[in-house]
Amino acid sequence: MGIAIHPSILSADFTNLQRDLEAISTADAAHVDVMDNHFVPNLTLGLPIVERIVEVCPVPVDAHLMIADPDRWAPAYAEAGAASVTFHAEAAAAPVRLARELRRLGARAALALRPATPIEPFVDLLPELDMILVMTVEPGFGGQSFIDATLGKIARARAAIDASGLEVRLQIDGGVSRSTIERAAEAGADVFVAGSAVYGADDIAGEIAALRALGAAACGH
Repeated sequence: MGIAIHPSILSADFTNLQRDLEAISTADAAHVDVMDNHFVPNLTLGLPIVERIVEVCPVPVDAHLMIADPDRWAPAYAEAGAASVTFHAEAAAAPVRLARELRRLGARAALALRPATPIEPFVDLLPELDMILVMTVEPGFGGQSFIDATLGKIARARAAIDASGLEVRLQIDGGVSRSTIERAAEAGADVFVAGSAVYGADDIAGEIAALRALGAAACGH
């Protein structure tokens, strides 16, 4: 399936959002963080803005819902046209039912795990999912440093996916940069969310290409 780079618009200029979306047209998707100030201690944007982003974004929208009660709210993001909708294992009451509903609505279903949440209890859910997101920082704020202790979980998640024989992507989010992407790719990640590393670069398209090349070179699966 290859390496995918999903720049996080959390690091974009929200007063020039369409410009900054167009700047990542060479990426594989735009990672849109939805935070509700309940599940995480930050408030970003909600459904009306995501609907508009979907309309103007040059690449598919990868919606990451860091919200309470995703069972109630997540399907609307699939209905809005997000190509992939990620909900948190720690917040979902019925993750299988929710994943099936997201798929029914035409979105890829993804399950996110905070750094301290183990992968093992969710391995049996892999047939219901299109992607696992291993958070490599505590969710809530951009610009944090990569947590090296998550590398073991990435490797265990990769082993479980490979053993299942399913085409499930393994995404990481947090502290992804040229200095960390190789370690994460070697551990088994294949989808990388990068915010400040991309939007802080002088050449955004060049940074996306550099991250993709580094990840591909280090990819061991």
